[in-house]
Amino acid sequence: MERILNYIAGELIEPQSGEYLENIEPATGKVYGEIPDSAQKDVEAAVQSADKAFPAWSNTSREERSRIMLKIADLIDENLDMLAMAEAKDNGKPVKLAKSVDIPRASANMRFFATAILHESTEAHQTDGDAINMTLRSPIGVIGCISPWNLPLYLFTWKIAPALAVGNTVVAKPSEITPMTAFLFSKLCIEAGLPKGVLNIVHGLGPKVGQAIVEHKETKAISFTGGTQTGKRIAATAAPMFKKISLELGGKNPNIIFADCDFEKALKTSLHSSFANQGQICLCGSRIFIERPIYEKFRDAFVAKASKLKVGSPYEPESQVGALVSESHFGKVRSYIDLAKKEGGKLLCGGDVVELEGDYSGGYYLQPAVFENLPFNCRTNQEEIFGPVVTLTPFDTEEEVLNMANSTPYGLSASVWTNNLNRAYGFSSKIKSGIVWVNCWLFRDLRTPFGGVKNSGVGREGGWDALNFFAEKQNICIRL
Repeated sequence: MERILNYIAGELIEPQSGEYLENIEPATGKVYGEIPDSAQKDVEAAVQSADKAFPAWSNTSREERSRIMLKIADLIDENLDMLAMAEAKDNGKPVKLAKSVDIPRASANMRFFATAILHESTEAHQTDGDAINMTLRSPIGVIGCISPWNLPLYLFTWKIAPALAVGNTVVAKPSEITPMTAFLFSKLCIEAGLPKGVLNIVHGLGPKVGQAIVEHKETKAISFTGGTQTGKRIAATAAPMFKKISLELGGKNPNIIFADCDFEKALKTSLHSSFANQGQICLCGSRIFIERPIYEKFRDAFVAKASKLKVGSPYEPESQVGALVSESHFGKVRSYIDLAKKEGGKLLCGGDVVELEGDYSGGYYLQPAVFENLPFNCRTNQEEIFGPVVTLTPFDTEEEVLNMANSTPYGLSASVWTNNLNRAYGFSSKIKSGIVWVNCWLFRDLRTPFGGVKNSGVGREGGWDALNFFAEKQNICIRL
């Protein structure tokens, strides 16, 4: 049994209650470790530690903060295999996916913000010829960071890296479903020489740990990625306390394919954007709209490829789809497959439970499902499923597909496939989402703003948006 510990004041310690939760491996459905069942007392200790460390860390030079963060990034790279294996064991995703995407991106997050602070500049304005207005930025204090289970270390570092780079100290809560790489990360921080208390990691349940972080009077800002309903509860707590909040929430993303697209590229990328990480990415394109002249051709080709995706153990090199993250989430996704059938959807392929043999017989495996003939406004097409389930819908005009694309309460991302430059710009700008990819998917430049509109969140992460969120701006006016 692998026992995870909290990371508070630079030490790996047990929860004050001495109680632990089971950590279950999705690939087998069996318990393989223990997670601290932390509570308010553990959060209090973490916040006190962060508050005590803040004065020194906030006054540490940018060069030194950058050096330590780059050392952590180096250690992530040096431990790529170990971290990728841990991510697969905790999350159920194929090892090769964790090794090629999740862990390298975690390292890139640390490097990007560690170097960005070395190139930051302040703003100055000459006013009426006899005054100078300067804008200064300073760290806020103790930050609460709460990250999700689908991209555990990837999104954990996406939050803490800019917060630490600016000079804040952090109390972080990784998902209790996938805590292992955050625990291993705490060991790397100790090895890299991160000063005690600068980063504190408290493991446990959202209502006990996450809520305690959000409502603590000494946490000055909250950065959260996760479900929309949880985001609403966080906002309801933090807003009356006048805390800065950044919420990256759910998505129900449209993938819009025009007849003039590069067909093979659109087909290949759409398959990937539908089922990567078992469809458990907030950016996955779960609603595919295809212009009618190529609808049947695309549908048949897409179904042929989807039905051949290899579902298997995360540890098998040939596996393309691993296990869903938990038994409860497995049940939720299956319930939406049943719902789609009740709503009149035609199941073109998949949707079946995949039963493996031996040690993996109890794992949460599902063949990717593809539906057609569903109304654009039915529950299946409006609610976030967050699994390997997609719908195909034909369209005739830009106006029609724009209405369908914008019909959900979400607005995180969209993909548009066309070789018409005017359409690529004009149509994309009318989609109500924070991100639109044209002729690609998940092609990220870390300098660009990341986030959604409507029920997909509040605020933007990435680049200067992230650094500014974790800083207070002060205007100083000097009249000469």
